[in-house]
Amino acid sequence: MLPFDFDYYRPETLQEAVELFQYLDQHGKQPFIFSGGTELITLGRIDLAFTEAVIDIKDIAEFNVIQLGGEHLVLGSTLSLSKVEEANPFPLLTKTASEVADHTAREKITLGGNICARIFYRETVLPFLLADSQVLIIGPNGKKIVPINDIFQEELRLEKGEFLVQIATENRFIRAPFYTVKRRQQWETGYPLITIAAVNIEGRIRVAISGLCPFPFRSIGVEEALNNRGQSWEARVDAAISVLPQPILEDVEGSSEYRLFVLRNLFSDLLAALDRV
Repeated sequence: MLPFDFDYYRPETLQEAVELFQYLDQHGKQPFIFSGGTELITLGRIDLAFTEAVIDIKDIAEFNVIQLGGEHLVLGSTLSLSKVEEANPFPLLTKTASEVADHTAREKITLGGNICARIFYRETVLPFLLADSQVLIIGPNGKKIVPINDIFQEELRLEKGEFLVQIATENRFIRAPFYTVKRRQQWETGYPLITIAAVNIEGRIRVAISGLCPFPFRSIGVEEALNNRGQSWEARVDAAISVLPQPILEDVEGSSEYRLFVLRNLFSDLLAALDRV
């Protein structure tokens, strides 16, 4: 149970959702966008989230698409992680999403909910950062399509009243050789230390990381270091470690030193998997 009451709304169209958010916000209701509900329930119980109005967007058709055709795969933001896993339209995304929480939770957690969450892991954004995916956003000023790497800077930087509707990814990234691993301290379903995802596109490795810093990221500097084939693997890994963003997390899951130790081994493993593909 949540320790506060709220009004519940279930709009049927994108425009209705946008207008409803504006109306509720203007009336001081602090509207909360609801697609899976896990964050509201989890944070609301410990007084870290509050709202007087919930806007449930799960019934809006555009949020629920899985469309593979032409040159792009299009995924709606309210698809649950379990639906993504079952459909398996993007193997790198499937593998990365399949290790988020447990199966029961993945039936509720959505793509958009995970990407926009306040928890710092947000692993499902990693494949989209690697693939230069495009995001469809709707808000008070209408629709716009933006490269995810332009709008995701430590978090998805939406303006107030904007909704993440869909994510489009080129087919060539969907078919690319990939490597993805989640390392935990000890438990099979515990919080991760580090999740790493990588692809080889036209002979170059791209890499994105979650759990190392207080935000998921893709680093061009790290990629440049790992792709410097004029050096040994050890030198390339050392160079990649030297250009990591800061700060490195230090918490009950693991110290910053231990995280860097784990990452060093993961970098070596991904080079073994992708360097000669």
